Amino acid sequence: MVTLADVARKANVSKMTVSRVINHPEKVTDELKELVFNAMKELNYTPNVAAKALANNRTQVIKMVILEEMDTTEPYYMNLLMGISKELDKNQYSLQLVTENSFDIGQSDGYIITGMRDKDYEWIGQMDKPVVLFGENRYGHDFVDTDNMQGTTLSTEHAIEKGYERLVFIGIDVKETFEFSREAGYINTMQKAQRIPEIYRFDNRSRYSTAFIEENFSTFEKNTCFICSSDRLALGIERGLLNKGAKIPEDYAVIGYDGVFLDQIAYPQLTTIKQPVIEMGKSCAKMLLNKLEQKGAPQGHLFFEPKLIVRESSSR
Repeated sequence: MVTLADVARKANVSKMTVSRVINHPEKVTDELKELVFNAMKELNYTPNVAAKALANNRTQVIKMVILEEMDTTEPYYMNLLMGISKELDKNQYSLQLVTENSFDIGQSDGYIITGMRDKDYEWIGQMDKPVVLFGENRYGHDFVDTDNMQGTTLSTEHAIEKGYERLVFIGIDVKETFEFSREAGYINTMQKAQRIPEIYRFDNRSRYSTAFIEENFSTFEKNTCFICSSDRLALGIERGLLNKGAKIPEDYAVIGYDGVFLDQIAYPQLTTIKQPVIEMGKSCAKMLLNKLEQKGAPQGHLFFEPKLIVRESSSR
């Protein structure tokens, strides 16, 4: 059986260095990591994760809790889980997906939680393990998110630059921080341009935004741009406009938010605000692992920069 000492000899480093690479890779240079990992690969050495967990008094398990319904038609959460699992795997942690009703069954070292609503923060604050949230909040919990306000600032500025006269915001009907931020980006940009904001809100389902357009199409004159808080709502707006014989983007424009999948299958393809969801997932895992290493010390927040992706739905 290959031992830690064998790896150390092969890599020409000390056993302590090999141990540090395995147990605390974030504290070792990339050069040393490559040296040790290559030796492990050549010798077909696999670290004993159970022994590591026992030595550190840990389970090497991180639980992921998704508190909202997952839509299987778009891979938003699959991308998030991919990013989280990639980073955890690098550090010999496994990821366990659990529901709100079963999150406390079985042992784990910490939690990554997303899909929170205002009612959830009380019990989240009482958890006895380190927690990182995916999604901004106003309660002081550590979190990772995109800069939602900057995202809709970009989309609103784009619509103004394209010369659309009427800019309508289609929001998600939830009283949550991410939505407040997205609406604020739109409102602030409209006010700077001395325009009057116009906001409508719906459940985040395309059928509601489609019905809204079909029922109210006559009230929206040509040269209107619909700035949406999700690609799902934007998809519904497009469908409603096309059902009414409207031309996109000649007469109407539509801009979404997320940039994960629906923006690419929409017709015309959606201009959208893209979130780097996989990278955000990796950062959630990194933040939680740092929190574990630092005995639960607060990590603050990390905002990713959103990117405007211009496609057919606004490129007249």
